[in-house]
Amino acid sequence: MRDEVAHADAQDIERRVRFEAMEWLAARTNDGSEWLTREEILDFRLDGERFRLQPTQNGIHKPRAFQAALSIQTVYRRPGQKRPYEDAMGVDGVLRYKWQGTDYDSWDNKSLRVAMENKLPLLWFVGVGLGPAVFQVVYPIYVLWEEPELHQFAIAPNVDKAVVNQANVMEEAIRRYVRVETKRRLHQPVFRSTVLHAYETRCAVCNLGHGVLLDAAHIVPDSDERGVASVVNGLALCKIHHAAFDAHILGISPDLTVHIRPELLAEIDGPMLQHGLKERHGQKLMKVPDRLSERPRRDLLDISFQKFLAA
Repeated sequence: MRDEVAHADAQDIERRVRFEAMEWLAARTNDGSEWLTREEILDFRLDGERFRLQPTQNGIHKPRAFQAALSIQTVYRRPGQKRPYEDAMGVDGVLRYKWQGTDYDSWDNKSLRVAMENKLPLLWFVGVGLGPAVFQVVYPIYVLWEEPELHQFAIAPNVDKAVVNQANVMEEAIRRYVRVETKRRLHQPVFRSTVLHAYETRCAVCNLGHGVLLDAAHIVPDSDERGVASVVNGLALCKIHHAAFDAHILGISPDLTVHIRPELLAEIDGPMLQHGLKERHGQKLMKVPDRLSERPRRDLLDISFQKFLAA
């Protein structure tokens, strides 16, 4: 009986930590912050004492005395560099997160299994930049099922194991929901943070530096199979220049020069048209990433620029 009570108390503490951590993270990012540094994440406290939320070297973090994992991590790699573990989207639209190593009984893989069995929410720290390391925190993440033969777990944001039946088969409506949630809660925020961090939260065209007025624009839409989900397919643009770019009013050639449609150059209107668009014609981008590996890919810019010319 005493062991059962102790086990119940331990589970209560694990759940309490998760929800207090999520509330704390929400408070840290409700001011429009796009990411947190590793040092900022270390500021979390439980009952006045520092409590580590994030993995360090390993990709899976189970605090001492916990039975289940608290968080997982995917480190940032510059475009072209491979991660130690390649987590990927399955053909069913559900994300896969690789085991730590290949040992079924390793403590970290066991800890994710416990989180799965108890339907516990996890934090996912996704690296979005270097120097210092910065992370987009995605939560809650749930482990839906395990695929031992492939050394991986199926995971999804905001969807717990209750939506999956014992055969691990999901209704098509639920599959669509999982795909939409994954895009909304994981891919879009991570893409935005990665792009804005690379551009130091400034518009590439006009150098505006107010994050709430900036978007991460896809050079080639993500609906196009060539539209890679990477910073090299992104531009930090203010909302005016993003709208103009999407409407092919503004184009950017592979040599990073801004072009405005001829009919607008001949038009007379207010100061926004004059200073915000017409005067940028023929000018180089005002802001590009410092790292060459994070700058827009020329072939993707060319695809977009050809559409601008055709329009």
